[in-house]
Amino acid sequence: MEQQRENAIRRWFAMWLQKRDLGIRDLFTEQAVYTESWGPEYAGAERIAHWFQEWNTRGTVLQWDIRQFFHKGDQTVVEWLFRNTVDGGRVEAFEGMSLVTWAADGRIAALKEFGCNQDRYDPYADGPVPRFRDEAARWF
Repeated sequence: MEQQRENAIRRWFAMWLQKRDLGIRDLFTEQAVYTESWGPEYAGAERIAHWFQEWNTRGTVLQWDIRQFFHKGDQTVVEWLFRNTVDGGRVEAFEGMSLVTWAADGRIAALKEFGCNQDRYDPYADGPVPRFRDEAARWF
């Protein structure tokens, strides 16, 4: 069962890399909820498929590497590295994890993404008082 779940997640990532719907409605339940790390949420396989098609008209996933999987009961966590280009060439990259909840039929019932900025630094590098960068926080 774990191998089937990992293969399903790999297929989802491959769809993005290929910009091709390889069976979104077979992968997600009709009532599935997909939550992106920065806030947008899509309810239902039809809405997830629409988002996928629309997003791929204005962006390209360049990399979505799986680092590892964790399984417990009806849930899987996948750690990954993601990079894409949007808005005429702007590149975005971050590390993240997805928490996947599986339906009894083996399809995805819920998927929540969590992201981590790759541009890290030590705010205490110059002493005991923290020095934070003067920039807007990027929440993933």
